[in-house]
Amino acid sequence: MDRAAFRRHALSLPDAEEVETWGTPTFRVHGKIFAMAGTDLSTASVKTGLDEQAALTSARPDVYSVAPYVGRFGWVAVDVRAADPGELRDLLTEAWRRTAPRRLVAAFDAEAARRDAL
Repeated sequence: MDRAAFRRHALSLPDAEEVETWGTPTFRVHGKIFAMAGTDLSTASVKTGLDEQAALTSARPDVYSVAPYVGRFGWVAVDVRAADPGELRDLLTEAWRRTAPRRLVAAFDAEAARRDAL
């Protein structure tokens, strides 16, 4: 996945927006950050839980590492070029789900279930 695809997927999630903070793009839902692009063109940080962070960093240390500053909260730093695109899309979606209001997540899930039923 390249940085443009990362950005497109992050912004495709309901109510997601891009806000530049600390000189880098951050992706937010209702004002809360769920992902950040790195200062270079190849890295990003994504909100996960501590268990998921441990699993990702131990399974693929060439792709995932503990994110600077926010790693103690479970965030992972990702080499976007080396990450599996599907896995990274799933991580972004789960980061959004962890951050978005429950009603928005419920509406998102209902729409996905409706599409899957067709």
